[in-house]
Amino acid sequence: MTPAPAPHSIAPDLLVPTLGTETRAWAFGDPDGRPLILVHGFRGDHHGLQGIAESLAAALPGVRAIVPDLPGFGASPAIPGRTHDLDLYGEWLRAFAAGIEPEGFAVLGHSFGSLVVANAIAGGLAPARTILVNPISAPALEGPQAALTRLAIGYYRAADLLPERSARALLGNPLIVRVMSEVMAKTGDPELRSWIHGQHASYFSVFSDASTLLQAFRASVSHTVVEYAPTFDMPVLLIAGDRDDITPLERQLDLHHRLLDSRLRIVPGVGHLVHYEAVPDAVACISEFVTDPRPEGASRARSEEVAA
Repeated sequence: MTPAPAPHSIAPDLLVPTLGTETRAWAFGDPDGRPLILVHGFRGDHHGLQGIAESLAAALPGVRAIVPDLPGFGASPAIPGRTHDLDLYGEWLRAFAAGIEPEGFAVLGHSFGSLVVANAIAGGLAPARTILVNPISAPALEGPQAALTRLAIGYYRAADLLPERSARALLGNPLIVRVMSEVMAKTGDPELRSWIHGQHASYFSVFSDASTLLQAFRASVSHTVVEYAPTFDMPVLLIAGDRDDITPLERQLDLHHRLLDSRLRIVPGVGHLVHYEAVPDAVACISEFVTDPRPEGASRARSEEVAA
């Protein structure tokens, strides 16, 4: 049975001072457990990774899964006086991690969150282990998706030119949100598909303002994790769907081969929504990865595995 979306009224468990404001975050599992910070994707909030966080907390009693809302999304306010580019989001994650646990933590990023994590690592973030789910490994303005990306840029620019009320109406238009959801969802399970559409309808348009949203979108299409690959000096787990329209599988393989110490888990029949469509498989793989007794940095190896 697919869980119902959590209501917005649930208060955050943590208010973490970050760059002149407070980041709202939700925590699952042992309050004294080793932190695992989960960073959600563009236009999402903590609800998107809540299922994975809750399942990881249940599977790993010694782990505390912490899911913040990115600045400008969900319940977290935008950073005052700053452009919300990727450098800002990387700086934010370093500040948030320092407020949670100075060392000994792991970090997970989904989609745009993978870029935030990669930028933060390039700037000095030092997680013991890193998990990237549906990482952005292909340039958005190149290849078969380039035309759609340019169309999306025009959409966000148009919204930015409108008064805030009109901009929100355009950005949160139920039909547009539903089309986006239909394109990303690959499951044939009608109940799960309906739940995914409900998640997007409920949480895809909760953002601080149209200008911040445009800035974050530009950040999401202007970089790839590949450009930060040389800075990853810890074990990395990559989880990718073989039907991902945003990053083709061959580009995930390219990222995998550029990392010194990485594992690639390929989930068949799934696209960009591994965090919705393949939670049990993702949790099993992440659990195995973070509990691997091999000391961090003990070897430099690569492995690939296709989920059953």
